[in-house]
Amino acid sequence: MIIVSHPLIRFMKFNATFAINISEWLQKEKTVSIFTDIIKPKRLTDGDKIGVVSPSGPLYDYKLTSYQAGLAYLKGRNFNVIEGVSVFEQHGYLAGSDEQRTADINRMIRDPEIRAIFCTRGGFGASRILKSLDFQSLRENPKIVVGYSDVTILQLAFLSQIGLVTFSGPMVAVEMGQGIDRYTEDCFWRIVQNGEALELSPEKLGFTPVVYREGIAEGRLVGGCLSAMMSLAGTRFLPDFNDAILIVEDVGEHVYRLDRYFAQLSICGILDQVKGIIFGRFEDCPPDRKTNGPVLELEQVIQEYVKDLYIPVLGNFPYGHLARKFTLPIGCKIRLDTDRKSVKMLETGVLYDQTT
Repeated sequence: MIIVSHPLIRFMKFNATFAINISEWLQKEKTVSIFTDIIKPKRLTDGDKIGVVSPSGPLYDYKLTSYQAGLAYLKGRNFNVIEGVSVFEQHGYLAGSDEQRTADINRMIRDPEIRAIFCTRGGFGASRILKSLDFQSLRENPKIVVGYSDVTILQLAFLSQIGLVTFSGPMVAVEMGQGIDRYTEDCFWRIVQNGEALELSPEKLGFTPVVYREGIAEGRLVGGCLSAMMSLAGTRFLPDFNDAILIVEDVGEHVYRLDRYFAQLSICGILDQVKGIIFGRFEDCPPDRKTNGPVLELEQVIQEYVKDLYIPVLGNFPYGHLARKFTLPIGCKIRLDTDRKSVKMLETGVLYDQTT
């Protein structure tokens, strides 16, 4: 018997094995199609249990006071609030270790009596726990998930992995604990408790929308905080953007960094895949790096990225890191209409169960 040990043969065998392993990995890690596998949680009703977690940053200083006020606000609306064990933990800029925060969220996910998971605040750290979350239990028992900022990472992961509709809306230690704006409050509860499909008009909240590109488009709403979302690029946790309506916002980012994220959206092909774009608010996003050099304004940068797109693009939409804003159902079908300068929900974000 002749044993072949030529380096080229060994290389070919290695690559064949590698290809098989990659194929198996892709099958294992395959994401759902957000257009065919959407699931929705049941609406909230009086007396329901709401789990409160800190998946990202810790509570300290004034945030602790705001958090207590937020708890009182929820209890005052006749909800039974279940606090996460790690809510008061601190590990540097994280609300406890990865293990503590993961355990908290998974406990809320697995408890069949908890109908919703509200986040205390954003910050940083949600991406560190994605691989350990119990997606299967959440698929079997869908819950309302509420937050924004770094919570965008959880919401997009839930959408990509199990098709769950989540809600980019007010947080316990932020809006709810700091005297929630009446328009923000009204929109939020009408969507998650009343189960309404609203038409969201910026002008009703005192904002003047900007039409960059005219048109009407329908698709599932996908997006959130831009910097958080782009941290998922190249991972299985970023959803499919084909025929979606993209929405982005951010806070505390210099324009040159936002420019880089927009370029990434373009290079990834996302801008060519979506049927429409909504730019929320970009709060505290200065045009330079605190130098005396030449700069570009954010408006200029946005114009340069959308000028050759043949899809509707609406800007200055009241969404993001600001007190007065709309709650948005990530994963729901919406209509973007630049003639009406509005976003209309084409379906409810929750299941309206008459028996609840």
